[in-house]
Amino acid sequence: MRALLWVVGVIAGVLVLLGLLLEAVRWLVIIGLIALAAVIVLAFVKGRQSAHNYPNRR
Repeated sequence: MRALLWVVGVIAGVLVLLGLLLEAVRWLVIIGLIALAAVIVLAFVKGRQSAHNYPNRR
C-alpha cells in the first residue's frame, strides 16, 4: 500500500511539473511571437524612412 502511495505521489508531482513547464513554454512562444512582430514592424518602418531619405535610390 505504501508503494502505491509513493507511485501515485510521484506521478502527481511529475504531472504538476509537466503542466507548469508546458505553461511556461506557451508563454515563451507568445512572447517570442510578439517580439517577432515588433521586429518586422520596426524593419518596415526603418525601410520606409530610408526610402524617404533617398528618393532616387531604389
